[in-house]
Amino acid sequence: MRKTNVHFVIMAMLVMVGTQVLSDKKVSAQCEGKVPLPQLISKCYKFVEKPGPKVPPSQGCCQVVKKADIPCACKLVTSEIEKIVSMEKVVYVARTCGVEVKPGLKCGSYTVPPLA
Repeated sequence: MRKTNVHFVIMAMLVMVGTQVLSDKKVSAQCEGKVPLPQLISKCYKFVEKPGPKVPPSQGCCQVVKKADIPCACKLVTSEIEKIVSMEKVVYVARTCGVEVKPGLKCGSYTVPPLA
């Protein structure tokens, strides 16, 4: 399978998982309008996918990340999401974009470490 096709399949899986997560009315209501999931996926996925090194995010990704409520987004993280998204890279991207991510915040099973 070509690399482009693999990215498309992974993107489709993320959209399906994200849609499933956001379909939970209680969680969805809690984060409504605070987590632009489709934009986060389309602009930032390549910077937070599990395989590969940490890569500084694009300006487009940072624009979306700055609009997101990170603590609320962290409440949406499931074990299925953690299988394809690196929470360590998510924190790296957010902090690189200038978004404060407090140490001790739980994103799924990941606990945000102190700043180095």
